[in-house]
Amino acid sequence: MLKKQKREKLQLTKRIDDYSQWYTDVIQAADLAEHAPVKGCMIIKPYGYAIWENMKEVLDQKIKESDVKNAYFPLLIPEKLLKKEKKHVEGFSPEVAVVTYAGGKRLTEAFVVRPTSETIIYEAFSRWIHSRRDLPLLINQWANVIRWELRPRLFLRTTEFLWQEGHTVHADEKEADKRARLMLNIYKDFIEQYLAIPVIAGKKSESEKFAGALHTYTLEAMMQDGKALQIATSHNLGQNFAKAFNIQFTDEDGSSTFGWQTSWGLSTRTIGGLIMTHSDDTGLVLPPRLAPIQIIIVPIWRTEEDERKVRPEIKNIVEMLQKKGLEKIQVDWSEKHPGEKYYYWERKGVPIRIEVGPRDIRNKEMVLARRDTGKKETCNLNSLYERLIFLLNDIQQTLFQKALAYQKEKTKYVETWSDFKKQIRNGNFVLAHWHKDSAIEKKIKKETQATIRCIPFSQKEESGMCVYSGKPSKKRILFARAY
Repeated sequence: MLKKQKREKLQLTKRIDDYSQWYTDVIQAADLAEHAPVKGCMIIKPYGYAIWENMKEVLDQKIKESDVKNAYFPLLIPEKLLKKEKKHVEGFSPEVAVVTYAGGKRLTEAFVVRPTSETIIYEAFSRWIHSRRDLPLLINQWANVIRWELRPRLFLRTTEFLWQEGHTVHADEKEADKRARLMLNIYKDFIEQYLAIPVIAGKKSESEKFAGALHTYTLEAMMQDGKALQIATSHNLGQNFAKAFNIQFTDEDGSSTFGWQTSWGLSTRTIGGLIMTHSDDTGLVLPPRLAPIQIIIVPIWRTEEDERKVRPEIKNIVEMLQKKGLEKIQVDWSEKHPGEKYYYWERKGVPIRIEVGPRDIRNKEMVLARRDTGKKETCNLNSLYERLIFLLNDIQQTLFQKALAYQKEKTKYVETWSDFKKQIRNGNFVLAHWHKDSAIEKKIKKETQATIRCIPFSQKEESGMCVYSGKPSKKRILFARAY
């Protein structure tokens, strides 16, 4: 009974008071997800899953447009396959869940519940690829994975999460690297154009790259607390896995050559990034292109006579808008007070609210309210469709530009170690010189909890001195505390 009462009267924690609790409150208030009975796992509720479905629909189309085909591979991976690539198994060993008992008896061979699918997919690739004509092989799968999480947070870090993982094989290193960077650019376009989240693209340091990869490329986003979120990655795997799994092809001269591979992925973690980039102290804020409901109509009446006038007109308005292509519209016909309805849909982040009462019907106009700014305006019925289209596009762009301005404001160029520590403490991104020494990288992390997020592609070479050691450096690196 107490839990129900708490949910009904939930007051969102303010971001400035406790950002972590605010994040949890927004998820609860918007009814996106909840913790599952299995520790570290989550139940994604219908509204939260609808956001993921919208993401999946758009990204799946973009992936397919790059000539990649979808497939599906088993959840259970023979443990011996995982052990074939030494660096890979070392990187995932603390996170794997292993099945040793099934069918009423102990198994003679253990199975790992997939933490990622390189090994099970590459065993198949070794059988599918014979000659150069079989290349490039471009495969993607939408799946769930298990990585045992000690400090779970809804969407950001959960033991089980949903994602897509792409895996490709190529004839040479240049082609593989081109594909890895292409997929990173596809992610960047998707994240910026649909999630309205500005990202910094770059290459991971050796210590931060994916286990078993030659190079890891990443997209780093800034959350409102100044921390970085790794929102998507793409890996040039070189020939490491090809050699471990005997993925070879016969070249034109008759010689056998190991393939060059890539893998790349994006997960439900992006929903966490979406929440933390745009939402406010009132609740969730969603960019229109991913919102399950773009427009909510709130009828207003006091008498049965008013209702008889308003209800059919609203139905006509909805029908008119849907015929013109605005399909993500919903009407709140509930018996709640209008103020309660406003409050409810604001928390769910619906981009536009339309208020319609008997006077509005008489005047052939209605009130439009933006979720992102809270601004209201009156719109004539004859220009309603055009105005809604404008507002949806404007909200999308405004959210991106606001987040981009915040990222720029909170990104600091640093020359000295004392300033570095100060800017990290203040919750900023820091661009500083580094001597490419992994020992120094570890010391920086130990003293500040900041890690190298990436070596940004946008940073040009320039002479400088390592912010920690004073040794020569040719490029600035992006440092930040991260999720």
